[in-house]
Amino acid sequence: MKKLLWSLTVFGVILIFPVNGVPEFDKMERLPDFNGTHVYQTENNVYSKAKPTMVELTFVKNPVERSAVCLDGSPSGYHFHPGSGSGAKNWIVQFEGGGWCGTIEDCVNMKKTSHGSSKYMEKRIPFTGILSDKAAENPDFYNWNKVKVRSCDGGSLMGDNENQDAKLQFRGKRIWTAVMVDLMTFNGLREAKQALLSGCSTGGLTAILYCDNFKWYYPKGKVKCLSDAGLFLDATDVAGDRPLRNLYRDLIQLQSVTTQLPNECLKRLNPTSCFFAQNLINQVNTSLFILNAAYDSWQAKGLTPKSADPNGSWSDCRLNIAKCNASQIKFLQGFRTQMVNLISSFTKPRKNGVFINSCFTHCQTENQDTWYSKNSPAVKNKRIAVAVGDWYFERRGAKLIDCAYPCDKTCRNEVAE
Repeated sequence: MKKLLWSLTVFGVILIFPVNGVPEFDKMERLPDFNGTHVYQTENNVYSKAKPTMVELTFVKNPVERSAVCLDGSPSGYHFHPGSGSGAKNWIVQFEGGGWCGTIEDCVNMKKTSHGSSKYMEKRIPFTGILSDKAAENPDFYNWNKVKVRSCDGGSLMGDNENQDAKLQFRGKRIWTAVMVDLMTFNGLREAKQALLSGCSTGGLTAILYCDNFKWYYPKGKVKCLSDAGLFLDATDVAGDRPLRNLYRDLIQLQSVTTQLPNECLKRLNPTSCFFAQNLINQVNTSLFILNAAYDSWQAKGLTPKSADPNGSWSDCRLNIAKCNASQIKFLQGFRTQMVNLISSFTKPRKNGVFINSCFTHCQTENQDTWYSKNSPAVKNKRIAVAVGDWYFERRGAKLIDCAYPCDKTCRNEVAE
């Protein structure tokens, strides 16, 4: 059985690359993070950089007593930036992407990083994109209270278990509860009039899993949820394997996640299937927006592992979709078709929103270039931030599915040297 440690998005950086090139999902290696501004390449070779507001890290209160701790037992935390004016009682709570671990070995490795221990977390991080406090960068949400919940549990905040022999704490559920209680008690979240629960990558999956729970706290308030790059598909890789299915199965068992999964899903499917967003989104009662790249670059790399590509025919394509040959494009088109088909029923209820663009990237809300800028991606001339705002404030519909690659010339496709 393959053992995988998947390293995902942090701080608006779309994908984490090792210093020597291509991510290798076959090997047990932790991919290094880098926290500089990420640069994108457009069809017109236009580059831009975000200018972030830096926000301090806050630890949850009494973390040990509440077992609200990271994999290594260190305090969990979040970053809070207060709202102002008309946004003083409105909130965005954003889940960080970070990674999953499904074996003891993987989790021991992860606890030596910021995604498993607050000892390695940056004390200040940039708030950009949907977290920006500048009206020119984030017109609908700039003056809202904003929270970035750090990912350090290896399980999308769903676990509640421990392994004493390996000195591992799987306390995602307790982290979520502690953060919510602290924000309501000390920061005014209890008085929220409007709220948006969102997340990127693994955090995008967390936003789906906790969407109805978040709404439960505010039965009379306006609450909606946004998942950015959280639609991880139960897809077959080029070797015919299903790597995410194997990882999810191991994670659920190791971290005792089954009891935290939605009962409606468990009545129909096994726990592993109920960790896939594709089997959850149609049962979410709260208004939900799905934002995803049809050629999700992180998933594309995971579905083309080096172990299945001994001749290296995918090496260039995995880094830049413009370098894919006809057969590789056909494989990626199949992935897009699977995504579009799976989302079709979700688009029918009026309360839901969708933005599926035909770009080769991963996570688009946290980076200024893709969220809201002069040259940010658009579908039918509507940019991501505008689509999300139209959906949240019910100004007009926002169910946008792009045509197939390479039709979209607004994409900021991820590239790597």
